[in-house]
Amino acid sequence: MELDVHPTVLAICRLDPSRAIPAWATGAAGPLVSVTRTSDELSVVIPEHAVPRSVRYEGSWLGMSVRGPLEFSLTGVVAGLSAPLADAGIPIFVVSTFDTDWLLVRADDIDHAVEALGGAGHQVHFLEA
Repeated sequence: MELDVHPTVLAICRLDPSRAIPAWATGAAGPLVSVTRTSDELSVVIPEHAVPRSVRYEGSWLGMSVRGPLEFSLTGVVAGLSAPLADAGIPIFVVSTFDTDWLLVRADDIDHAVEALGGAGHQVHFLEA
């Protein structure tokens, strides 16, 4: 697979599941903005600079998108990407969209992640800011 590393630092936010989707989440611009609601939480992935200080979040993540679009009939895409990262001890956060998959890796781990993915035969490209 070919992946692109996006330079924008991302944050993963956790909000109460009953909360309305906040304007700061819907108004954010970046390579990835994701809003997901379950019965247990409202998760928002946005550029870290857009997160209000009062919000609980995990920061300093970089997003790697799989070059796509990917067909829905493909199998094992996330498994094939996550396995070498797991073997290297690198935690990830995954977001899937209609066209592709995103792997979020802590910024401090990006070089190690690129090395692990390259060792597994994947090509990783760094996008310019």
